[in-house]
Amino acid sequence: MINLKLNSHFETELKLYVPQTGCASFEKALKRGAVQTIHLRAMYFDTPQRHLAKQKVALRLRLENEQWVQTLKLSGGDSTLTRIELNHLRPSPALDLAVYTGTPAEPFISKLGIPLAVTYEVQVLRLMRQSRTPLGTVEIAYDTGFIRSGKLELPLREVEFELKRGQIGALFSMAAKWQRDHGLVMDARSKSERGDLLAQMSLKLAALAQTQGDSEVVNAKAKQIQTYWAPRNTKAVKLMPGMSAGQALRVVMGECLDQIVRNAAVLAEIDTQGVYRLDTTEHVHQLRVGIRRMRTAWSVFNGLCTLPPEAQRFEVKKHFSRLGGSRDNQVLFNDLLPALQAAGQPALIFETQAISDDASEVTKDPLFQSWLLDMCEFVNTAPSPSPLPPAEEGPTTPRVKKLLLTKLHKWHRKIVREGVQFAMLEIQARHDLRKRVKKLRYAMQFTDALLPEKALSAYLKGLSQVQNILGDMNDLYNALEKFSLLRDTQPSAWFACGWITHKLDLLQTDAVTAFQKLSKDSYWD
Repeated sequence: MINLKLNSHFETELKLYVPQTGCASFEKALKRGAVQTIHLRAMYFDTPQRHLAKQKVALRLRLENEQWVQTLKLSGGDSTLTRIELNHLRPSPALDLAVYTGTPAEPFISKLGIPLAVTYEVQVLRLMRQSRTPLGTVEIAYDTGFIRSGKLELPLREVEFELKRGQIGALFSMAAKWQRDHGLVMDARSKSERGDLLAQMSLKLAALAQTQGDSEVVNAKAKQIQTYWAPRNTKAVKLMPGMSAGQALRVVMGECLDQIVRNAAVLAEIDTQGVYRLDTTEHVHQLRVGIRRMRTAWSVFNGLCTLPPEAQRFEVKKHFSRLGGSRDNQVLFNDLLPALQAAGQPALIFETQAISDDASEVTKDPLFQSWLLDMCEFVNTAPSPSPLPPAEEGPTTPRVKKLLLTKLHKWHRKIVREGVQFAMLEIQARHDLRKRVKKLRYAMQFTDALLPEKALSAYLKGLSQVQNILGDMNDLYNALEKFSLLRDTQPSAWFACGWITHKLDLLQTDAVTAFQKLSKDSYWD
């Protein structure tokens, strides 16, 4: 075993994407300081079954100018931005797994039992410099190059801000400055995550090429590409015993933020701009879901701990509204119009116009990206002392648990009280009710570890059914408003209005039935 040097440390870094339009100005600004240029070539290793990737472990051999370095990264630290990094200098491009004996990586490596092989490689030109702030020192590393696996290749154009010394606030103040000046976009994916996905796609296409014709492979590649940038859906949140309310809020917000950032990055066309046009309808929907869930978290924990500043909580409403306009148009053209045409809708002419609030433009907006950085900083900084008396702190203490259950039960009672009268509600009241149903469902997903388990799944199923019905009705109301504006100039729009009105009548009956069933559910008894 040759172990020339071991450098074990916690790495706290933030990744942002550099848009093509901002590359020249970014590089010029970076070179105003003392910049080090490094050529990097890295080979990433894993088993055919992806044992390391599944545990979020990355193992690589990287040639840094003329020196080989073996690096293993795994999750660790108090911040979601922090990972454990183990570095060993190597005399040649040969792995030595024995160096991990007695390290945090040993449990992962010792269980492999299968030879490791190169799954993908990364080659970049790195421009690197260190910048000092009153809060600490931050290293800025700008990488341009590519990730390659088999015959597939993806461009890389990202900047990493790594905290070298000082407080985490230094990391965010530095990133915020460069983000404002050069339109940087947040990206939650690491090189290893992107490379692993590319390797999976490469293996699948290579296998198909051996058994299928060229046309089948082309179709399969299109599907794999769409899968590579798949929407980031909701994931479960688990609040652990012993957390304070402030810690629990950050866990919930961290999950919501990851959903927001990953969908926003695809909509901002990271990797795909000018190369491939994705169907992003579901990304817009999941982005809005993530924002809604975060706003729900603020409602759930309001009064139990310190929330993000009010200005930041208000700021996201504007972005959310703009994204709604984009999604309404996507639902209209991708879902509703085909259904209408199948039902016999005569031809209609829609004015072709650029939507000023297109989701891609919203997610690239420096104000939206600045808000994402603010939320990321809040999630990754320690909570301030709770404004509540000590006896009421922590979501798992009896007092706070009782407060949460009381709040959710109150929301439930108000929902069913109005829901059973759904047929008599005005459209705006129905809209407000739909938002409260969503809020309750998201809140219960956040706090399910604190809720009585008996019959919880059945109750959530009923709540989800109500939410789906009201969501379908809301889409139809939005479409009805658009078609109504066409009736004077295009009489064929009357067909669409009639068809939508009939659908709304049917869904109203379904909604009343679903609310009645929910009101009789014994979960809260």
